[in-house]
Amino acid sequence: MKNKNPETEQESLYKDLDQMSVKELLTSINTEDKKVPHIIEEQIPKIEKLVKAIVKKMQLGGRLFYIGAGTSGRIGILDASECPPTFGVPHDMIIGIIAGGDTAIRKAVENAEDDTEQAWKDLAKFEISSLDFIIGIAASGNTPYVLGALKKAKEHNIKTGSISCISNGLIAQEADFPIELIVGPEFLTGSTRMKAGTAQKLTLNMISTSVMIKLGKVKGNKMVDMQLSNEKLVKRGIKMIMEELGIEYELAEELLHKHKSVRAVLMENSAKK
Repeated sequence: MKNKNPETEQESLYKDLDQMSVKELLTSINTEDKKVPHIIEEQIPKIEKLVKAIVKKMQLGGRLFYIGAGTSGRIGILDASECPPTFGVPHDMIIGIIAGGDTAIRKAVENAEDDTEQAWKDLAKFEISSLDFIIGIAASGNTPYVLGALKKAKEHNIKTGSISCISNGLIAQEADFPIELIVGPEFLTGSTRMKAGTAQKLTLNMISTSVMIKLGKVKGNKMVDMQLSNEKLVKRGIKMIMEELGIEYELAEELLHKHKSVRAVLMENSAKK
C-alpha cells in the first residue's frame, strides 16, 4: 500500500529559510547532511546482500542496470558512466537508464516518470535477460516508471534491488533486495536532490566500488585497470608502478607506455619472477 505521508514530503525542520543569513543556511544544510552516513550505516547488512547478489550475476556474464527518473535517474547514470574510466570495464557492463531518455539528463521531461510501460521498453533495447540485475532508484519509493520496470523484471525472472528514501514504498515491496534510506524531511521541503540524493549517491558509490573490487578490478588499493585517458591518470599510473615495483620514474613511464595499462605492467613483472 502506498505511503500516504512519505518522509520525503514532510515539512522541513527549519522555518523562514528566506530570512536566514548565508552562514545560517550553510550550517543548517550541513547539519542535515551529516545525518546521511549514519542512516546508510544502518542499512549495510542489506546493502551487503545486494552486492553479493549482483556479483554472483556479473561473474556469470550479467550486467547491472540502474533505472530511475529525475535526480535519481541522473545519479544512476553518473555512477554507471564513471565505472569504465575507473575500472576499465566496457561501457555496456553497468548501464544507467533515465525516464525520458538522454534528453532528461540535462532537462526535465514532463510526465516521463508516470509511464509504467516505458521503462521495460527502455530495458528491452538492451536485450535484458535473467543473467542481468536491475536496481530501481526512486527517492519517493513509488515512481511509476521504476515500479513498472521492477514488476516486469519479476515476470522475466530478473533479480532486482531498490534504493528509496521512504518506509514501505511500492518499489521496495517489489524488489528482491530493497534498501530504504530514511533521511527524513529535506532542509528545503520536498527537495529530494538534497539529503535523499546524497544518500543515493553514497550508496551507489558503495555498491559499484564493492562489486568492481570483488570482480577483480582492483589490486591492493589501486585502480590498476583505469583508463589512461589524460595526463593526470598517466602520472597516477606511473606512480602506481613505481610503488609496486620499487623502480624509478623513467623506467615506470617506459613500461607503462609499452604495455598501455598498469595491470599489464604488473602482470609482466609477476611472470618474470
